Amino acid sequence: MEEKNYKIGIIGLGPIGQTLAVHFKQAGCEVAITDLNREKLSLIREEGIEIVNHLEKKSFFKHVYFSVEEMLEHDFDILISAVKDYHVDKIVKVLKDNLTKDVFLLSAQNGIDIRKKYLSHFPNSAILRMVINFAGNLQAPNVTGINFFNPPNYIGSMDDSQEELAKWIAATLTGVGMKTEQANSFTIIDKIWEKTILNAALSPLCAISRLTMKEAMENADTLEIIEQILYEAVQVANAEEIKLPDNFIKLAIRYLNNAGNHMPSLAVDLINKRETEIDYMNGKIVDYGRKHYIKTPINLVLTNLVNAISCKNGVGKCK
Repeated sequence: MEEKNYKIGIIGLGPIGQTLAVHFKQAGCEVAITDLNREKLSLIREEGIEIVNHLEKKSFFKHVYFSVEEMLEHDFDILISAVKDYHVDKIVKVLKDNLTKDVFLLSAQNGIDIRKKYLSHFPNSAILRMVINFAGNLQAPNVTGINFFNPPNYIGSMDDSQEELAKWIAATLTGVGMKTEQANSFTIIDKIWEKTILNAALSPLCAISRLTMKEAMENADTLEIIEQILYEAVQVANAEEIKLPDNFIKLAIRYLNNAGNHMPSLAVDLINKRETEIDYMNGKIVDYGRKHYIKTPINLVLTNLVNAISCKNGVGKCK
């Protein structure tokens, strides 16, 4: 693949989208951005995007669009989707109706099997997945506070046909201080499961209990639940032939013990009566458990409770 700065389009300017936008811009790429929040976009047009806390960076953007349809008219090579999974169906419909050129899709999203949502419009050979190992929250509509970064991030082509492009993205981000490694299609799936299991261990529990991640890890009663979530997930992952690190549960507990004294994204969504990503986190552990006849009662209870609360809040799908 020839050396060049590929043009980047980013849909979704939450913490992940903003952080990637700033780093690609810093790397010298042309970056076009959009979000569903027009107020946020107006602020970004005027003041740029700022990254604070563990990373300190700021960038201004020339190509800020007030709709996905408008941004799709921009000339870019790689489309990055950084929206929550419950927005993907809407985004894919817009892409079907408005994207007329061939581009690569990079899914920078949490959750298992997100890729399948895009297959109605993108061939598998055009899809890449990125496993994000930083976390942040919006301190203002255009300001992302990075709570931690446990490098590296991982990126991979879903059928290994775009290995050189994945290497270019990894090198580009690494070159501006966001260490990212290219991984083959099997490894990237392993990393997706690993990250999803870590998210599933705390997110719904914090959402329902209203405990911060730090509080949940320090409480003996909730810690026991967290350990059971991990145990069920590891059983399912093993049945699915996912390669997790040795002593994964012990490593996961050690990792989660460093969680911050704040709410995870899913908990913030549930508390604010927005849809959540539960179906692609704990819900997927339950689904794959059923596939292998493995019972996952704790993950099932948490998934159904979160969905029931969402239903009561008037969001999500009510069964």
